[in-house]
This record gives sequence, C-alpha cells and structure tokens, in this order.
Amino acid sequence: MTTTAPNTNQPFTLAICSEMVFLDLSVIERIKRIDELGFQVEIWDWTKHDIKALANTGATFSSMTGYVTGTLADDEGADELLRTAEQSIPVARDLGIPRLNLHGTGLDNRGLPVKPAHATTGAMWIKAYQTLNRLADLGEKHGVTFVLENLNTEVDHPGVPFARAQDTLDLVAGVNRPGLRMMLDIYHAQIGEGNLIELIRRSAPYIGEIQVADVPGRCEPGTGEINYPAIAQALYDVGYRGNIGLEGWASGDDELALDRFRKAFTYPFAV
Repeated sequence: MTTTAPNTNQPFTLAICSEMVFLDLSVIERIKRIDELGFQVEIWDWTKHDIKALANTGATFSSMTGYVTGTLADDEGADELLRTAEQSIPVARDLGIPRLNLHGTGLDNRGLPVKPAHATTGAMWIKAYQTLNRLADLGEKHGVTFVLENLNTEVDHPGVPFARAQDTLDLVAGVNRPGLRMMLDIYHAQIGEGNLIELIRRSAPYIGEIQVADVPGRCEPGTGEINYPAIAQALYDVGYRGNIGLEGWASGDDELALDRFRKAFTYPFAV
C-alpha cells in the first residue's frame, strides 16, 4: 500500500446521516448543526420530512433514499419502484441532491425487507438487471445518479436479496451506466464479507459514494474492529475523491463522534 501524501489534508467530501446523530434535537436543528460543523447531510425517507424547511436550512445535501416503495426483482414491484423513484427526483432537485439510494428490496421502518428473499434465483437476477437499467435511464434523463447499496443480512437486514457487496457490484458492473453506481457501505461489508481493501479495489470503477460506521455497534470510526486509516488510504490509492458519509450512531458525545469521523479521513490517515 502506498503512503503518498494527498494534495490536501482532506481529499474526500464528508457527510453525516442526520437520522442518527444529535437525536435530542429536531431534524431541522440537527441539519443546521451538521452544516455548521462543515459536513454535508444525508437523509433517508424524504416523505417523512418537510422538504421546504430542509431546503431553507441552507445545508448541502449529499444523498437520500431514492424511492418510497417497490422492489427490484418482480414485475409489479419493479414498476412501483420506478414510479416512486420518479416521484423522488423533484425532491432531490429541490434539495440539490445528486445521489439517490436504492436497496435490493423495499425496507420497512425497522430496516426489514417488505418482501424477504433468503435465496435469489436466476430469474430474480435478470429482473433486477432490467429494473436497474430502467433506473439508469431515469437517472440519466434527469441528471441524477441512483446508487445501489450493499447491506448485511446477519445483523441488520435479514432477508434482503442482493445484499452482499459482491452482489451489488455485479449488478452495477453488469449495467455499467453513468446513471447507476454503487453505494459501498463499509460497515455492512465488514459484517457480510470482510476483505475490505480488496473489495475497495474491485469496486473502485463503480463507486458512487461510500458509507461508513465501525463494527460492532455501528458507531463512528475508532470504536470497533475496522482499520479505518487503512480504509482511507485504500480509497485514496484507488483514486476515489468523492463523498464519504457517516451512517452510524455516536458512541457518546455527538460532536466528538463527528470529530473522530473527520480525523479518520484526514491526512495523515489516523483515527
């Protein structure tokens, strides 16, 4: 692994999931605080937010969930996914959001699949590929990028099809369109597969955004077993210069957690 110094001590754009920190504040106050601390903001289900109030915060938004209901791998679910993805695009435009997040199937409010699938058939793979091509069409038409996120089925999302990072990579690489990229979630990948640096190297041409949290506990870098300085260096070495979002809880003080996250991705890369 190289140790070449970046041209700046912060080569990545850092974002915070507003659904998981400063939970004693209202959503609007959370977003304002995240913005004041110099981070971009991620949100989940846009239907649960006052979009005008979010826009009036003046914050820069990184990504949001890019659909409301629907699934990838069956006819009815795919049509519903496309319908609600199209509804999401004007919201993304109002908030200046460039990336819309997708999962292998719709998730309920506990993160569980609305249509569990503990095995994926060949027919499901073909349908998912077709659906993602339709989403890439939609993204390219409207100037946004849909990003397919890997999840873990062992702890957080049992029964989600196409959850493994290798699954999402295979689908995104198979479609190979600018309107569809990979949301590589390091937390989920560590639980599901491990071998993170090699995964980053394989995924590099297709990554649209990175999400992080430590394992176990899903808190900020430095609280678990993932070697985040090595992850930061690996991302830098493969040429990644995009967004990295903390999608994790604060292990204690929220501002301290965000500071640890920032330090993990600031050169020299050390938590």
